[in-house]
Amino acid sequence: MSRTFEELITEAEAVSVDGWDFSWLDGRATEQRPSWGYQRLLGERLASASAALDVQTGGGEVLAGAGPLPPAMVATESWPPNVARATGLLHPLGAIVVADPDEPPLPFADGAFDLVTSRHPATVWWAEIARVLRPGGAYFAQHVGPASVFELVEYFLGPQPEARRARHPDTESADARAAGLEVVDLRSERLRMEFSDIGAVVYFLRKVIWMVPGFTVDAHRDRLRALDRQIRAEGPFVAHSARFLIEARKPV
Repeated sequence: MSRTFEELITEAEAVSVDGWDFSWLDGRATEQRPSWGYQRLLGERLASASAALDVQTGGGEVLAGAGPLPPAMVATESWPPNVARATGLLHPLGAIVVADPDEPPLPFADGAFDLVTSRHPATVWWAEIARVLRPGGAYFAQHVGPASVFELVEYFLGPQPEARRARHPDTESADARAAGLEVVDLRSERLRMEFSDIGAVVYFLRKVIWMVPGFTVDAHRDRLRALDRQIRAEGPFVAHSARFLIEARKPV
């Protein structure tokens, strides 16, 4: 017998959302992955770096799984539960985790790194990235693109025409160039997502907190109940994530 609405949301409200591991959603939600394989490409770049910085590392899971780290490896993170998680995961691999707010300045000297990386940064401070890169060094990252998962966002918040235009790869590229970097690679894709039950929706919105700011089950119970009925009647709720890969070099 399928579980009730209340059972599903109670479970999803109680589970920990620390770190950046989404394995709790296995069998309950799916997301198509970008064709380029960010973690593999990250590992290739780390293998040839001497000093690298991973900005907004989350729980450190992506960096830890990318392969051997360079001799000098630093990661920054702002959210205390993730700082603790990343420290436990990355310190045994030789990386230092620095608790740092996601705003300038980065707590590092000019030209400290030959590689700066980030996966899904909430904010990108291009002038700071350029400052801490050595001449010839590169920024390599996978960013969230425009209107990502907005089928779900707008289900709860209504139309968001201004927000839909944010995070465009053309804008990010222009900002990188304005900071003195040369964009050498830029690729973007839209990728199918499916949420098979209302618990998966609640967990996702609790974890990815900027999707529906201030999300709580109590505040959105009526919409959640309606979405639960929709999923039961019509099948998984379908949305689309937006991702782009960007690589930018600091001129020698």
